[in-house]
Amino acid sequence: MAVDAPAKVRFAGDPAKTFDRRRPDGHGPRDTVRSFRTAATLGWRIEANWTDPTLFLIYSVAKPLAAALLLIVMLDVVGGAAARQLRGFVIVGSALWAFVQSGMSGLAQAVLEDRERYRMLKYLCVSPEGLVVLLLGRGAARILIGAFAAAITLVFGIAFVGVRFDPLGIDWLLLVSASAIGFVSIVALGMAMAAVCLQSRQEAWSYPEAVAGALFLLCGVVFPLAVLPQFVQAVGLAIPITWWIEAVRDAVLAGAPSSIGGPGSLWTSVTGSARPDATTLLIALLATGAVGTLASALLFRISERRAKARGLLDQTTGS
Repeated sequence: MAVDAPAKVRFAGDPAKTFDRRRPDGHGPRDTVRSFRTAATLGWRIEANWTDPTLFLIYSVAKPLAAALLLIVMLDVVGGAAARQLRGFVIVGSALWAFVQSGMSGLAQAVLEDRERYRMLKYLCVSPEGLVVLLLGRGAARILIGAFAAAITLVFGIAFVGVRFDPLGIDWLLLVSASAIGFVSIVALGMAMAAVCLQSRQEAWSYPEAVAGALFLLCGVVFPLAVLPQFVQAVGLAIPITWWIEAVRDAVLAGAPSSIGGPGSLWTSVTGSARPDATTLLIALLATGAVGTLASALLFRISERRAKARGLLDQTTGS
């Protein structure tokens, strides 16, 4: 009968020194938290070390603010006074999209930077905690920046653009529940992008931006899905980000136009209702988020194994 090796091996010559066989496995929660914290600190220093804090703050906030203001100006010029009631719709969607874009691109950029620039990806893959924990830590810095930019955009819209905001009218249960599920879905989307970048052998730095542009069109960020063909609307309804944005917008802006329902929408033509209620939003978000998260986890697992087997972890693309 086979006998398991002892957990600790003593070194000859010094009885006080021991080697713990369990330590390299890195399965303890304390090791996981420490690895995540170290990766998050490294990600923040990589993101913010290139300039002083003031310039970094301006850079992080200027892009989402400029995008939101550009959309507001376009809305006022094209729609005139009748379209001003959609300002809140556009501001909330733009603020949430800053968070989505940062969360989605953070993990993919971490893969590309560690493989292409720092040549460290192959070493991270053999670390005790594995690649997933380290990528989540690296992406946490970009997610934090995106959350800050989203908050600034909302405050700016309330203070200067005339967005109606009533703290007493917020559906806090819907907001908190949708935010928690949506956060997991956004991270899962980032893991899927990281899995794609693990397999890329050509220039892949633009992949996150390209996918973000497609999702911007499909998720009802700044215009209702009803303006799209119904088969495209069906694709948008299968994406958890669509339901998350609708749920947050419905919780924060009571009575705001729906990005899912309404005249000409696939939702209204199938269900007969003008818009989904809070319960339906949470159920749909949970269902699509669960499917997306499981698919992303499976995709990343397959991609990591294939990258290891084919030597893609240290194969740079010359970028």
